[in-house]
Amino acid sequence: MTRRTRRVEGTMIVQRRAVTAAVAVATLLLTAGCSSGDEAGGAPEGSTSPARTAAQSQPSGASAGPTPPAKGSVEVVRTVAEGLDSPWGLAALPDGGLLVASRDEGTVTRVDTGTGRKTELGEVPGVAPEGEGGLLGLALSPDYASDHMVYAYFTSASDNRVVRMLYDAKKPAGEQLGAPDTVFRGIPKGFVHNGGRIAFGPDGMLYAGTGESGEEGLSQDRESLGGKILRMTPEGEPAPGNPFPGSAVYSYGHRNVQGLAWDAKQRLFAAEFGQDTWDEVNAIEPGGNYGWPEAEGTSGSSAYVDPIAQWSTDEASPSGIAYAEGSLWMAGLRGERLWRVPLDGTETSADPQPFLEGDHGRLRTVLAAGGDKLWLVTSETDGRGSPADGDDRILELEVR
Repeated sequence: MTRRTRRVEGTMIVQRRAVTAAVAVATLLLTAGCSSGDEAGGAPEGSTSPARTAAQSQPSGASAGPTPPAKGSVEVVRTVAEGLDSPWGLAALPDGGLLVASRDEGTVTRVDTGTGRKTELGEVPGVAPEGEGGLLGLALSPDYASDHMVYAYFTSASDNRVVRMLYDAKKPAGEQLGAPDTVFRGIPKGFVHNGGRIAFGPDGMLYAGTGESGEEGLSQDRESLGGKILRMTPEGEPAPGNPFPGSAVYSYGHRNVQGLAWDAKQRLFAAEFGQDTWDEVNAIEPGGNYGWPEAEGTSGSSAYVDPIAQWSTDEASPSGIAYAEGSLWMAGLRGERLWRVPLDGTETSADPQPFLEGDHGRLRTVLAAGGDKLWLVTSETDGRGSPADGDDRILELEVR
């Protein structure tokens, strides 16, 4: 049962079926020239089949073995917490709690997943929220058990940067975050396209998805940190084995990366916003060029790595992704649904499937919770939604 009738840019969202390639081409020709508000939307209402293409991605340390069979559906088990303000980043604590970042307030809050109780750890100094910028991604140190460090990606007055802070739960609420230690700085900032997702990979390195801050040319400039996936040590140095010596750049030609996840074979996948036509999920190759702004979606050119799946922008506008039970799970903002992308190696084994369409509004972040469980964060209070009582929420999902 849907929570309420959902509308985006005045158009009712309805379930759509896949159409043929010929109809998709005709639709694109008719709608050419329409511009996107990125997270707010892109192409007019329409339907296309998510495309499937081959791509290769084998980061160092990838393990052998068969890909586990993918389970086929997802259901909401319960509401974990509600009343969150512009939630964005999410990190799971070893004791079962969750840390959630408020983009606009610049605060980090601990959520007790059993009771839903919220405790504000503190405000991150230096956060300058504006547009799509603010306090964004969160990640725990690989050595969190001993160092209790929380990493955060945020927009400052001058750039986007990554910091780390000591979390001391013994201190009073509101004073539990230590002073931020800047790990990495100089990522271009803008009113839009700030990227913001960070995650530690299976190799212990810190990965960051960045945006081109509205300046398209930065994506193809390997000297710029905008429109990239970055790979660095926990101290912020370019990681050993990066494709470009002395650089943190791991892949380039991206528009706005807000989703990072690894599969059971330790292969990296990323979700990013398109402009007018295609949103993408990509299998990431070290040194790969993903085409923006020269290509959006599948290009067929040997110069660029094609996505493994793509959607019209009104169906997705993707932010977070997670891997569980043989599939990637992708949160859609304008699309207001959770996409399942079943994997077979670095290709999709079947067409992506939508779930929860319109049930909970805009969806920002999805995080693997272990086994067949996922955490899902809604995004109705980010200035582009239609918040109702209780928004925003963290939901617990079960993959079946």
